[in-house]
Amino acid sequence: MISSRNLLRTALPRRLPGGNSPPAGSAASVRSLSSSSADLPRLTERRPDESGRGGRASDAGVKVCLFGATGFLGRYVSSHLGSNGTLTYIGSREDEFAYRHLRPHHELGRAKFSFYSSRDKQSMADLIADADVVINMVGKYYDTKALEDTGKFPFLKYKVSTSVAEANVGVPKTIAELCTELQVDNLIHVSSAAASPDSSSEWARTKYEGEQEVLKAYPWATIVRPTQLFGHEDRLLNWFANMADRLPVIPLVDGGHALTQPVWVDDVARTINRIVDDPEKFEGRRVDCFGPQDYSYAELARFVYDITGQDPTLSDVPGEVVKYGANVMQYEGSPMLTPDMVDLLSEDYLPAMTAEGYAAQTTNNDKVFTMENLGVEATPIEKMAFKYLHRFRKGGHFILAQGYH
Repeated sequence: MISSRNLLRTALPRRLPGGNSPPAGSAASVRSLSSSSADLPRLTERRPDESGRGGRASDAGVKVCLFGATGFLGRYVSSHLGSNGTLTYIGSREDEFAYRHLRPHHELGRAKFSFYSSRDKQSMADLIADADVVINMVGKYYDTKALEDTGKFPFLKYKVSTSVAEANVGVPKTIAELCTELQVDNLIHVSSAAASPDSSSEWARTKYEGEQEVLKAYPWATIVRPTQLFGHEDRLLNWFANMADRLPVIPLVDGGHALTQPVWVDDVARTINRIVDDPEKFEGRRVDCFGPQDYSYAELARFVYDITGQDPTLSDVPGEVVKYGANVMQYEGSPMLTPDMVDLLSEDYLPAMTAEGYAAQTTNNDKVFTMENLGVEATPIEKMAFKYLHRFRKGGHFILAQGYH
């Protein structure tokens, strides 16, 4: 839950009685993680502008700009930055109510919230200009639609206000170009393990295109590729539970045989925080984030319903048939299912290599980092799922205890 900056703060130089510093070479004069992985950021001296002992009431000496901070992953990254005294610039395309939950993450005066438009390059430049590190977590899995008056029968039609391609390709490209133009020191771009030019999913293809555009405009960007995220606000385990509340039959796309290897969202946030500790070490490199075990979607569904006590019928349905329902559900405000999601659910969502494959890498220049290299141990899904799925039980988690009813 804390970065290497906090892990090391007990080894910071301390003032001895009389105002003297400890002698050079003493245990108190250097902060190091010599016993940890060689890839883990090692901070051996203070940054020029750093002050305090680390933590919320300190100044980490680095300024970080966040795009997509109001999203699922973004709120966890914001929390970690705030808990380490990082001065954070947070951009939002919505009003202040969209980011009010982020305010408690930071000490008073340690976060700046600014409105920007993805179609107003200057507003994005104003947000980026003073930052040392820029983190882009903007992404969208469906086209945002709005009703438009046509002036003739049937008088209304849906228009796309923000497309998947604009959010996943256009915005990252603009951010990378601005980082180059404004000479920002470091850029961290969050892509996806599913990103592929050959995927049947538009979302996965645009994630890949966005990643390539970022590297074209800012070649030394750090690319973070997580698998599917699970956590309190996820659209993975919660999806199965919410669907069971709405439907008596849950369709498993093509039998739910496709594999996924979910990763705890806070583990990814901690990994990004470690990169911020020493961003130069990861320039132009890729960091893959994944959980300790893979599952089929059918296994995840049974796992969820074992926790929630829900008893829907799981049905093996071909993807093309599921799309009939998805074509209707895609017009919801935050659609639970879209035709493109069906395509994504029909494919494996796995890291590029096995854990053994990552460990066997020998070429340092082309090495793909993992969370383990940065000192973050993957959290098993079994350890966290109950904490936020038991609310779907009728009667909550007290229903199984005697004496309450």
